[in-house]
Amino acid sequence: MIQQNLYPDEENSDAQLTKKITLLYLVNKFDIPLASTHITQFALEQGLMNYYQVLTYLQEMVDVGYLDKSSNHGSNHFTITGDGAAALESFIKLVNNDVKNKVTKFAGENRRNVKKDFENIANHFYDRTTKEYIVKCGVYEEDMTLMELNLSVVSKEQAVAICTNWKANVAGLYGEILGLLLKN
Repeated sequence: MIQQNLYPDEENSDAQLTKKITLLYLVNKFDIPLASTHITQFALEQGLMNYYQVLTYLQEMVDVGYLDKSSNHGSNHFTITGDGAAALESFIKLVNNDVKNKVTKFAGENRRNVKKDFENIANHFYDRTTKEYIVKCGVYEEDMTLMELNLSVVSKEQAVAICTNWKANVAGLYGEILGLLLKN
């Protein structure tokens, strides 16, 4: 007797691994943190997985240290860690070329918008090359950059504190920094 699968959304571990590696591949394609909304958009548009799976897999990869998660204005952003890059390198063969091409196309078409969304005041991410946190603070007006400050710090706590202070005091800090730089 053939047993019917009562849970059609359940997948075997190979399918789950492939989907997780696909998400790592997507996050890795962007040189800045990728919002969960962009990740979900890609996965749903391509029919690769459902919303619940995306969120579950992202959190599982944060829990094991393959992704770093930061929050900004109520949105979660993800960057790949050194361990995540190593896992991606080990299992990249699981992602078929068609999906790789779709990821590359999505990254090319959306990089500018993703970057613009990311650079809206203050954010931080883990740089797996330097093994430090990069803090990016900026003052922007439409498509023009008025000031941008990039800092390298050693801990996530420092990065969060700088982002919090920048957001709370951006006008004063902008004026003070500009004043100091223009001072004779």
